[in-house]
Amino acid sequence: MIVAFTHNLKQSASEEEAEFDTLETVTAIRESLTRLGHQVELVEVGGPASLTVARLEALNPDVVFNTAEGRFGRFREAFYPAIFEQLGIPFTGSDAYVCTLTLDKQLTKQVVADHGLPVPRSKLVLTASDLDHTGLRFPLIVKPNYEGSSKGVTQDSIVEDPRQLKERAAAWLKRFPSGLLVEEYIEGKDVTVGWMEGVSPETGGVLPPAEYVFAPEAVAGRRWQIYDYHLKNEASDKVDVRVPADVPAAARTALLAYARTAAQCLGLRDFGRVDFRVTPDNEIYFIEVNALPSLEPGAGIYAAAALCGLNSVDEVLESIIASAERRFGVMPRAKSRRGLRKLRVGFAYNEKRIKPGDDPSTDTEVEYDAPKTLDAIRQAIASYGHEVVDLEATPEFPQLTAVADVDVVFNVAEGIRGRSREASIPAILELQDIPYTGSDAATMALTLDKGLAKRIVRDAGVRTPRWLLLETGKERVPAELPFPLIVKPVAEGSSKGVLKTSIVHNEAELREVGGEIIRKYRQAALAEEFMPGREFTVALLGENRPRVLPPMEIIFGEKTGKYPIYTYHHKLEPVEEIRYQAPAKIDDKLRNEIERVARRAWAALDCRDVARIDIRLDGEGRPNFIECNPLPGLTPGWSDLCLICESANIDYRTLIGEILSGAIRRFKEKRKLLMQAT
Repeated sequence: MIVAFTHNLKQSASEEEAEFDTLETVTAIRESLTRLGHQVELVEVGGPASLTVARLEALNPDVVFNTAEGRFGRFREAFYPAIFEQLGIPFTGSDAYVCTLTLDKQLTKQVVADHGLPVPRSKLVLTASDLDHTGLRFPLIVKPNYEGSSKGVTQDSIVEDPRQLKERAAAWLKRFPSGLLVEEYIEGKDVTVGWMEGVSPETGGVLPPAEYVFAPEAVAGRRWQIYDYHLKNEASDKVDVRVPADVPAAARTALLAYARTAAQCLGLRDFGRVDFRVTPDNEIYFIEVNALPSLEPGAGIYAAAALCGLNSVDEVLESIIASAERRFGVMPRAKSRRGLRKLRVGFAYNEKRIKPGDDPSTDTEVEYDAPKTLDAIRQAIASYGHEVVDLEATPEFPQLTAVADVDVVFNVAEGIRGRSREASIPAILELQDIPYTGSDAATMALTLDKGLAKRIVRDAGVRTPRWLLLETGKERVPAELPFPLIVKPVAEGSSKGVLKTSIVHNEAELREVGGEIIRKYRQAALAEEFMPGREFTVALLGENRPRVLPPMEIIFGEKTGKYPIYTYHHKLEPVEEIRYQAPAKIDDKLRNEIERVARRAWAALDCRDVARIDIRLDGEGRPNFIECNPLPGLTPGWSDLCLICESANIDYRTLIGEILSGAIRRFKEKRKLLMQAT
């Protein structure tokens, strides 16, 4: 089966991402599902929802294996199950309603209490005034009502008097304005009970109880024995899971019964986890339910499931998949059931036959793709089950597409000549009504002309260096244009024409270098204010609301001199003068500013599917737009876009799939309109 694995990838150790899956967890789950015989497609949901939807529609999976937590809001865990439901795609785990319910701790307690489960007395606090006359008995524990992974739970969460309660609740409300749960603290230990639908029929899917055991040094000096944020996320190596939990037989029986009731009354599906506190006298109190419990290596659910006959990670995940298949009635060939056929994907490209070298005269085909790159793209497209049809972008291209009978085209063609050459293939495909990847002809023509692109982006409120366009080399140089300047062809890519001599310090040098560019490239020269700060490049994927990947910094060594620039020679092969840092080591403020520039430039230029935005800091550290490349290189392990994706844990195949997904969505829309018309 084709299994789309939707997840949030943890990119940092921040509290905001505490519930996300680490790369280790994602890899382990993917490898397990692959061993089970599934074709696993990774779908990281960190970008805009529109990109996730496009990916899912393009992949057309038989089932979604979902661990995505969402990022914001009280309904974040429900967001992706709701999307799956609307798209009609079977998925693992509980539905959107159950995910909404179980993320709300207070509401969950009310539901299970109505079904006879003992719960600590508690109160939902939305404002400071809600703390007046709670009627609760101290000590109390204060925690966010809509968070998991012990977010917001520390030793300071336990309060012993009204003054402490008001002080700490006020501070917590600033961090978690959606609401706090103030609950009577239960002295004892944390016990968790896993649940897997269809496993252990005699217990209704309830697994043996497990308890958390803390290393003595991890809790030394602590007054309150709670499984707080520090132990769960920062000192997890000091926590073991004991299965079965060390509780008397009567307590074990009660835990199993309570967990079974909770799973039934809340409507859990496939798998889940029910958490309790057990007092020293073995009284049991329900605490919360997790409808998306951790599946990281070593998670308690694996150890508990082993006591029920599921002796490996593979067997646990297979049981979860099988439960979802039963619920949705998934057949072995669900793809056929959904009425799609294999697509014929045209592949538009220019093949590099002249190897570029140090001599700038060999740069004629530097923007074209080498045979190895073309083969990598072909293989990635074919791996999704599509048939690849080569369509080299020669003057015969219109005749080729007229008879090729392709559904969509994956376009990396640079064109042959003229400042609109990158627009030629998209324009032909639009004329023939064939959906294709990447930006349309208008954007391709606009972005290749650096001067026009800068005007559009500047008018959209994005800072860009001051510049002068030299069409004859005799233009007047404005007094307000400060030297040094960098001079380059106005309509070339891959740093063609950008050399060490491109930095000019006076008008005489400007006219000399500019005149040489005009003669060699038969186009205008762009003379741009040199930006002395750091240089970054930003990749974006998607359509109207793109996913912005972490910026990559181009770091210049001492040998690049006082005025370092990213030259033509630097892009030919690795050199000591240049190194890349992906993701860039920058603070949140600068990252946000860089991403804002990239997003606004993308929108102003009306980019689509994929683009790379180059940005440089000025003398005051402010990001400036340099240029946009809507046809970024796709050479595995070398091109800037590929390096950025690797740093964001997006493998090459997934990158090609994300670019292709937009064209497939447009193909489906076209087909739907044709069907409606008939």
